[in-house]
Amino acid sequence: MWARKFLRHWRKLLVGVFVLLVAIQLIPYGRTHANPPVVQEPQWDSPATRELARRACFDCHSNETVWPWYSNIAPLSWIIQRDVEEGRRKLNFSEWNRPQEEGGEITEVIREGEMPPFYYVITHPAAALSEQEKQILIAGLEATLRNTSPATAESKERNGRNVSEAGHEGREVGEGEDDRD
Repeated sequence: MWARKFLRHWRKLLVGVFVLLVAIQLIPYGRTHANPPVVQEPQWDSPATRELARRACFDCHSNETVWPWYSNIAPLSWIIQRDVEEGRRKLNFSEWNRPQEEGGEITEVIREGEMPPFYYVITHPAAALSEQEKQILIAGLEATLRNTSPATAESKERNGRNVSEAGHEGREVGEGEDDRD
């Protein structure tokens, strides 16, 4: 007798969970899988660094996200959308022309094993870097950041191409050219 009641309650619970999972699919958040254009990448120190970054970082930290099929199913779609939005906001290899919130911390979070996150590596085995690959990526990112930090790219943009802030609207100043009249 109690077994029948137990099964009935479980059946109701399972039906309720199923109805809830179907209902949350109607919430539109998490299915806007936009990949804005790549504006400017850093000047990579080597193709190997870029390839390792592509494998381990680009899905959340670039405008070249590969959206898996399950990124359309709530609540996973919500988590993935949030991770990509937050990742792009903090560090975006496709928008190197703007300041990066956490550009200077990238090598530290890789060194400490915080990036890529374990839950990402479970579903993306190619992102699991060996110790040797991690060291190559860290050294390559450090060299890349030394050569082209986002601040350097921003100041080059301000000083080299757009000098309207200095009162010379419409005039571009070339490299090595003095922008004073």
